Amino acid sequence: MTRNNLLDEKLKYIGDSRTPTHLHLCTYNSDHVEFHTDKDFEQVTSCLRSDGINWLQIHGLQDTDTIQQVCNHFGIDFLVIQDILNARHLTKIEQHDDYNVVIIKLLVAKEKNEYEAHQLSIIQGCNYVLTFVEKDTEFFNEISSAIKQNVLKVRSRSADFLLSVILNSVMASFMSILSTMEDELEDMEENLLDALGTETSGVEDIQMYRRSYRLIKKTVMPLKEQINALFRTNNNLISDDSRPFFNDVNDHLHFILQSLETCRDILSALVDLYLSNNDLRMNNIMKQLTIVSTLFIPLTFFAGIWGMNFKLMPELDWHYGYAMAWGLMLLIALIVFLYFKRKKWY
Repeated sequence: MTRNNLLDEKLKYIGDSRTPTHLHLCTYNSDHVEFHTDKDFEQVTSCLRSDGINWLQIHGLQDTDTIQQVCNHFGIDFLVIQDILNARHLTKIEQHDDYNVVIIKLLVAKEKNEYEAHQLSIIQGCNYVLTFVEKDTEFFNEISSAIKQNVLKVRSRSADFLLSVILNSVMASFMSILSTMEDELEDMEENLLDALGTETSGVEDIQMYRRSYRLIKKTVMPLKEQINALFRTNNNLISDDSRPFFNDVNDHLHFILQSLETCRDILSALVDLYLSNNDLRMNNIMKQLTIVSTLFIPLTFFAGIWGMNFKLMPELDWHYGYAMAWGLMLLIALIVFLYFKRKKWY
């Protein structure tokens, strides 16, 4: 039974990850950048800078005390902390007075064409960005390298730009997954069309893609409406200079939604093709069985006649009666077979 979190003052991690909690801090401004790693938030606190942007990555949500310390230091609401610790929380975007909250899913490849969702919680304030992930991930490595190399003068920009970069990376991962899925689904569609009427084993693959499609849809669809919370004119944490970058995130989101529609259409077509393929294959089997049965119908007729127990049957006393019976039955079977071939029924 799911507990009412409004009646519980104790924080608890709800998820399956066993990754120990550890912190990665990146502080930067236009002149310098520093990286720090530690398990103790008190040690990390001394490295925070007021004259720059502080990006704190929290990997692993097991240590709820550390999570609470981090959030209390930055003035994060208790209910938001509960949402961060709930790895099964739905995707959402919220605007608070002093910070923006984004809870989204990262899709990590589990097996071929199958993914599992890891929660990514992002808190963006005036001069800080907090990212909470359930497990260790290399997802942020490219962003860290860009900050280190000051790509596009990222170190001269505000914290909201870093939020847009993270969201763009999330959108890019979805776009990459969907692009690959589209190509593979189109290849599968062509294979099923080429193999129409023959035996194929594609239902497991179709089901696998359908599971991935539902997972992506469940993750992305809530963003369609909620992302507007970041574009509100009264959102003081999003500067006018950064709005074009969030518009880019929105464009990528619409592209993902269109790709989802395309994948849904292809999956529906694949299911129909698979069912049609099975029907055609079954029809072919039934046609072959019908032809075999039709070949034996006249033979059964003659066998029935000659099997009747009458005394006066001239063929029974004829020396060549047995050979004549075989020859007649083979001739009739050959005539029926050639007739089917001429009609292209076989």
